[in-house]
Formats: sequence, C-alpha cells, structure tokens
Amino acid sequence: MGPTAAGKTDLALRLTEALPCDIISVDSALIYRDMNIGTAKPDAATLARYPHRLVDIIDPSESYSAAEFRRDALREMEDISSRGRIPLLVGGTMMYYNALLKGLAKLPEADPAIRARLLAWGEQEGWPALHQRLAEVDPKSAERLKPTDSQRLQRALEVYEITGRPMSELWQEQQTEQLPYNIINLAVMPAERKTLHERIALRFNMMLDEGFEEEVRALYARGDLNPQMPSVRCVGYRQMWSYIEGEYDYQTMIDKGIIATRQLAKRQITWLRSWENLHWLESEDKDILNISLKLVNTAII
Repeated sequence: MGPTAAGKTDLALRLTEALPCDIISVDSALIYRDMNIGTAKPDAATLARYPHRLVDIIDPSESYSAAEFRRDALREMEDISSRGRIPLLVGGTMMYYNALLKGLAKLPEADPAIRARLLAWGEQEGWPALHQRLAEVDPKSAERLKPTDSQRLQRALEVYEITGRPMSELWQEQQTEQLPYNIINLAVMPAERKTLHERIALRFNMMLDEGFEEEVRALYARGDLNPQMPSVRCVGYRQMWSYIEGEYDYQTMIDKGIIATRQLAKRQITWLRSWENLHWLESEDKDILNISLKLVNTAII
C-alpha cells in the first residue's frame, strides 16, 4: 500500500523476483482499458513479465464497485493460493483494501429507474440540491460527502429510496469477515512529504510527454463518456477533460492535475495512519527489499 507515486509497483516487482508471488492490482483506475498513461499503468513489457490481475478488466463507460472488487480479488487470491503461490496485492485504492479486509454493508443492488431519475434531477437542479435532500434523510452521509460528489450522492439517495433507511445506518451494521489468510500489511512512503510532492509533479509532467493529452482526446472523441462517469473522474483525467472542453488553459490544467494528485496522496496517507498492524517502509531505503522479505518470512514462520 502507499500514496500515489510512492514506489509501490517497484517494490512489488522486486518481491516477485524473490518470492513466488502473483500480483493483484488494487487500483480503481487500472481497471479501465485504454486508460494507460494517466493511470501510470505498467507498460506492456512489464505486464508481460509480471502479470497483474484485475488490470484492463472493464471499458471506461462501465462502472465497478468495491463489492465487485472484493468478489474478484477473493477469487484471484484463491486461485493463486491453490497453485502454491502468494497473492501480492498492490495499489493505492484504500476503499478496496478496506472492503476486502472488513467486508461490506449489505446494500441493495442498483435500481436503473431510480438512478436515472436522480441523475436527471442532479443535472437539472444541480448536485447541491441532492446534497440538501440527503442532509434531510441521512445527515451523517451528507456530512461525509461533498455537494459536488455526484456519484456518491446519487448512490446514497438511491439506497435510501430503495430501503427507506439511511446508508450510514446500514454501514454501521457492517460485519467484519475474517479472511482465511495471514495478512502482511506493508506501506511504502518517502521519508519526506516534499519528496513525494516532487515525484508527483515529475510523474505528471512525464505523462504529458508520453502523450497523456492524446490519450484523453481519444476517449473524448468516443462520444459516450462524460465527466460524471467514474473513469473520467479519475485524477488527472478530469483535469485534462476540462482543458479539452475549454474550461481553463494548459498551464492551469497542469497545476490543477498536480494539486489533485497531491490531495489524493494526502487522503491515502490519512487512511494508512489509522491502519492496523501496518509496517511502514521508506521508499528510498536501499535495504527496503530485505526489510520486506524479513517481515514476510517472519509472518510465514
């Protein structure tokens, strides 16, 4: 685990050289096909040498939930274990890790009719109107969500309309499910926050050099994607999308993209600070691989 640009993938690849590991991606952006540069997806050569499960599994027009991740990850973990190998989960989508380790609340499946009506309401009246409605029926969820978080606002109201109960209440009834695995929690992070910020800026500019704008323009040209979709809302993509639509200039897009990535990293670090049984590793430590191997071997023994 770790914040974006911390060096998670690099350590994971080194671990697979030293241990019989198979990698499972825990990344809500790497799931999308045709979204390679802006997600920092490992290139084709790397994926061929070090296969990543749960990468390129859906089209950008489709949605994918934490519940679906949990189902798919458990299936892949069971398959890897049955082959006598070690599942190595790598990524920064903390909600996915949380769902995997703690289970999920029993929420109803999506209702297309209700979802379409809420979407139309949000587009006509503005998402703050839905946020106000959510504050009336589910104050705890409304406090947690921003008035502009269209996807989660829509889901929270949908759950309320289907069940007649606030989503926050259903989450409180969530039951922790013990996984049949010995979990070793490793987190990669530079010693200095300044170093992480420098890496984020460097990587964003490298993405631009590699053709990130062309990648997003190709997605834009499809005509079936919009800024409300989870794929387009991915960090970097939504800023480039807004630039393509003329909302702001090129330099502003770069600045907003880097700032948004820093904010993502901050949220990831906040998650990790409260994580139980977590081993912090400094990404710049030359001995990081040996330290990781020692932790793994100790846990196995």
